[in-house]
Amino acid sequence: MKRVLVGMAALAAAFGLVACSGGTAGSASGGGAVPAAASVPTTSASAPTSSSAAPATSSTPQSTTSTPKPAPKPKPKPKAEPVSTADVPCAAAAAASGTSACVDISAHRAWLLQDGKVIYGPVSMLPGRKGHATPTGTFHVLSKEKMHLSKQFDNAPMPNSVFFYPGDAFHTGSLKVYSHGCIHLSATSSLRFFNTLHIGDVVQVVP
Repeated sequence: MKRVLVGMAALAAAFGLVACSGGTAGSASGGGAVPAAASVPTTSASAPTSSSAAPATSSTPQSTTSTPKPAPKPKPKPKAEPVSTADVPCAAAAAASGTSACVDISAHRAWLLQDGKVIYGPVSMLPGRKGHATPTGTFHVLSKEKMHLSKQFDNAPMPNSVFFYPGDAFHTGSLKVYSHGCIHLSATSSLRFFNTLHIGDVVQVVP
């Protein structure tokens, strides 16, 4: 009788073990005792930080060039002094108002004056040759002709003619050949005399 009881007790113990495990022996799954959860490894590495420092911004270099100085203002030219009339041998022409002309036959020079002051000259001139001498004295401009043709001398051209005596005038002519009574001037000088003198202006011719 004791053996039967011991066998039943052993069977009951075996059944309890199977019922506690929740399934067949050795099964790892089921709703029985929960095994201790494995600790989840935590990341110990911290976020990497930049070890290099931010590059320093270099300062903008300052310009060493200086501001250019303004150019100096040009100095005003001194006013031209009036030409002295001391060497002009024409008292009447120097005393005349307005424009006038003076001729020095012996010196072969001529001038233009304005209110007694020399405005042009002296310039070279050639008077009349022997037998055709240029008249001397104080005269006035009689007429002007841009291109006069001398009928007396085969229509010889007389550019920039300014007549101050009948048949005699200032005009462009040779400065190496004497005239037949006129006053020979260079092309430049004759043009200046033509453009400056007016009809009625004083022309004085001295020996």
